[in-house]
Amino acid sequence: MSFRPLPARTPAALLRTAKPLQGLFDQAERLARLQQLVHAQLQPAAREHCHVAAWHDGSLLLVVTDGHWATRLRYQQRRLLRQLQDVPEFAGLHRILFKVQPPPTPSQGRGRCAPLSASAAESIRATAEHIRDPRLRAALERLARRADDATQA
Repeated sequence: MSFRPLPARTPAALLRTAKPLQGLFDQAERLARLQQLVHAQLQPAAREHCHVAAWHDGSLLLVVTDGHWATRLRYQQRRLLRQLQDVPEFAGLHRILFKVQPPPTPSQGRGRCAPLSASAAESIRATAEHIRDPRLRAALERLARRADDATQA
């Protein structure tokens, strides 16, 4: 028995027929709209550090990039609450919560290591000569060659 994939459908067709997908799309659009409304009330310097995470049951959860901005926004919390309560989309807003979540840092890629010195490479070669295990010996020789390749580059 072979697997036959379903025929490809356009995104518009998927949104019309897949109810869970439509719900996610609607929620994403709603959060984007709320984000615009919150940004309109924030100082320009704070906008890039504050993002709407959730809005339900009268609570607005804002994710802030660091503690400094969270503190600054907490000092402005009453003013921000009053201004947002005047916006129809935030009718019923009772409180604003702040959560500090630093932006993800790009992890260092694999393969980045300190270069080997010529003396270290020679020491590794000398050690490899006395190793009986062929796989370990080959690995040590490859490691020693890295120093040679780095000096030639």
